[in-house]
Amino acid sequence: MRSSSPRVRALSGAAPGRIRVSAQSGRICRIITGVLLLFLVASAQASIVFIQGSGNPAFNQRFTELLQSHLGDQVLVRPFSDDARAYPKAPVVTLGPEALTDFLETDKSHPVFALLVNRRMVSGFRGSDEVNQSLTSLYYDPPLLRQALIGRSLLPQATRVSLLARPDDRSSYDALIDELARFGLEARVFLVTGEDVLIQTLTRALSFGDFLLATPDDVIYNPRTIKHILLTTYRRNRLVVGPGHAFVRAGVLASSYAPLTGYARESAEMVRSFLDSGRLPPPAYPTAFDIEVNTQVARSLNIPLPDQSEIIKGIRELLEQSTAERQP
Repeated sequence: MRSSSPRVRALSGAAPGRIRVSAQSGRICRIITGVLLLFLVASAQASIVFIQGSGNPAFNQRFTELLQSHLGDQVLVRPFSDDARAYPKAPVVTLGPEALTDFLETDKSHPVFALLVNRRMVSGFRGSDEVNQSLTSLYYDPPLLRQALIGRSLLPQATRVSLLARPDDRSSYDALIDELARFGLEARVFLVTGEDVLIQTLTRALSFGDFLLATPDDVIYNPRTIKHILLTTYRRNRLVVGPGHAFVRAGVLASSYAPLTGYARESAEMVRSFLDSGRLPPPAYPTAFDIEVNTQVARSLNIPLPDQSEIIKGIRELLEQSTAERQP
């Protein structure tokens, strides 16, 4: 087939030139940005921290502002880009599961602070020798001991706690069972071998426990299963605590959670510790927490609700007392 007219050939031949100019401009901008970053770090004698954000730009900006305010002027907080590879020792903060997964698929050289992810996910990544020494986290899911103490605060006569778990996870709850025993709570794990036996297993669990302690296992607790779990539980006049405050709106009685401002502050403290010492702090749960309670569910179950500040105060005192008792 013959080529098109000279005018068409001229137009089609112009496009690659424009693309090359645009690509060249992009490279120039990146170079200028990198040089400017070097200048800012050198002139201010500042440290630099990169952020791999979530899919929510507004949230990323808000969290960046909070982190920057707690780290102070001597630390520059910037979005992660190709230029960050010039700073292999600079820490990278990832926001959420997708950001962490995407980052570790392409970069394992930077020290990583995994935020807004649960302990299960972090433990999975830290199981890899390639990642273990370069990854830490401030977990976002609440610790199960605290969740169980919320259940006891709302149901003071409770002495037994039920948990659902997949067979492969059974042993991971042994330490929790021992901890709960120190608070006068007997816990038992009921194994869910498949979704087809979930409700059957739940029924057996409810015949034992005074309340169900929901865990951050999204195979058992997810938008598809939670309605059936709640209906079965409340028909037997039992309550559910956890696994997170998002489930409270679905009908769970209560859960603790980390308020964003406190979470950002403690995240900044972990990052600052690394910048000062050069050593990654171990993964940890945030100490600041709040409680969300579904008052409508409480009324339907005839559960009197103490003031939430009193619940928080009481739980803090129990945890501090337990820690003091274990000190040598």
